[in-house]
Amino acid sequence: MEYRKLGTTDIECSAITFGAWAIGGWMWGGADRNDAVKAIRAAYDEGVTSIDTAPAYGQGLSEEIVAEALQGIPRDKVQLFTKFGLRWDIQQGEFFFASKDNEGRPFDMYKLASKKSVIKECEDCLRRLKTDYIDLFQIHWPDGSTPISETMEALQLLQQQGKIRAAGVCNYTADQMKEAKKTISLASNQVPYSMVLRDIEKEVVPYCLENKKSVIAYSPLQRGLLTGKIKPGHQFNEGDTREGNRFYTDESITKANLLLEKLKPIAHSKQATLSQLVIRWTIEQPAITIALVGARNAEQAVQNAKAIHVQLSKEEIEKINVLIRESGF
Repeated sequence: MEYRKLGTTDIECSAITFGAWAIGGWMWGGADRNDAVKAIRAAYDEGVTSIDTAPAYGQGLSEEIVAEALQGIPRDKVQLFTKFGLRWDIQQGEFFFASKDNEGRPFDMYKLASKKSVIKECEDCLRRLKTDYIDLFQIHWPDGSTPISETMEALQLLQQQGKIRAAGVCNYTADQMKEAKKTISLASNQVPYSMVLRDIEKEVVPYCLENKKSVIAYSPLQRGLLTGKIKPGHQFNEGDTREGNRFYTDESITKANLLLEKLKPIAHSKQATLSQLVIRWTIEQPAITIALVGARNAEQAVQNAKAIHVQLSKEEIEKINVLIRESGF
């Protein structure tokens, strides 16, 4: 495994980090808890020491599974990333969207990052994760109902108390990061990024490069689209929000698979799977410190981690970039 510093902090993270969204089941059509625990442990055995989770992933379930999986592993051997700012237990803040839990019960999600709420959520996260500190505490989504300065002041306090090692944001624009910088030094911005979704290259990546902030790329496989396993007409499980997503129309699936066909020779030359090639390409991009990759079982986790062994030359990366541009995404 390769390990990289998170921004200008002293936190060393695995370049391939376990993304624990899917194991929470929410928005993924369910998940098996035992398989999830085995997946995290298998990833750790392959050198994946960093895990990214959030309260919203299954209303605390993902964090609880992470805690279970890490029992017996020294705390200083892993880096725990979690989040705050999405509340389902109160009707306050900025309405985000209506959803259903893993049992099919409806609930409303609110974006709330007030100082009081951030501090409460930190305590809840610490309890569910069974730890006394969080390595990276991140606002999940920008909250239009709370000044950025108030949210960052809460993170500053938690950092002073030793409850968090570093502060991060998710889904922030470059301008929002600039505003946060007035109060606290951010370590990172976690944003969606993949071969077929590269919007952050316009403003977020240049800002992070200039200010030495890490970009944590989530959904580098575009929620499974870039594995090559999804074909037009694919049937998703009930509750899986990929159905209806713009990347999962038959047209987009066909376009993605045409791109992947062109990438196959490169993957074969590296004795790698398409997924491994995509993951390696992701962490080779400017400002990308970490690629978050989820797994529902141990085999997937091991295969994801092995992407670190794929080596790409500058010429090969440029060849891939040309193929991506030609694909029309």
